[in-house]
Amino acid sequence: MLREKLKRDEAGTLGLPIRIVVLTIIGLIGFYAVLSAVSNAPTPPKPMYATTNISAFSLPSPEGEINKETNLSLLVKVFDSENRRIGDANVIAWSPDREKAYSGVTDLEGKVTLKISNPELPPGKAEGYIKIKVMREGYRDFTSDYFLKVIRS
Repeated sequence: MLREKLKRDEAGTLGLPIRIVVLTIIGLIGFYAVLSAVSNAPTPPKPMYATTNISAFSLPSPEGEINKETNLSLLVKVFDSENRRIGDANVIAWSPDREKAYSGVTDLEGKVTLKISNPELPPGKAEGYIKIKVMREGYRDFTSDYFLKVIRS
């Protein structure tokens, strides 16, 4: 019955092709606007990580020499996710008690040596950890609260 009604009265179909064409063009323009916005979005920063030459550091017992200085040379190497070394990265390390900070910038080989003098453990603790943060433009910051374990021997 509907089919017969459409054959007799074409008022519902007048202008339909032009409406479909106009709506298709408007939809394509909107789709192009979305695609161009997505393609112009900034690229996300790449991940990086850091390693060190030792896994733990032992402090002398407090009963030892009172005025003896303890120095730690911490070699830090910075890599990207494809194990390429990252130069010109800022490296910050905090002593286990978080009272002193040491910093340096990696060379072209992605290495920096931080001289940590007299690292102190948190009060009442027999062990602590050196915290590290690595920053470089174009990369996500790397942070490790447990980068290097420091124990009292």
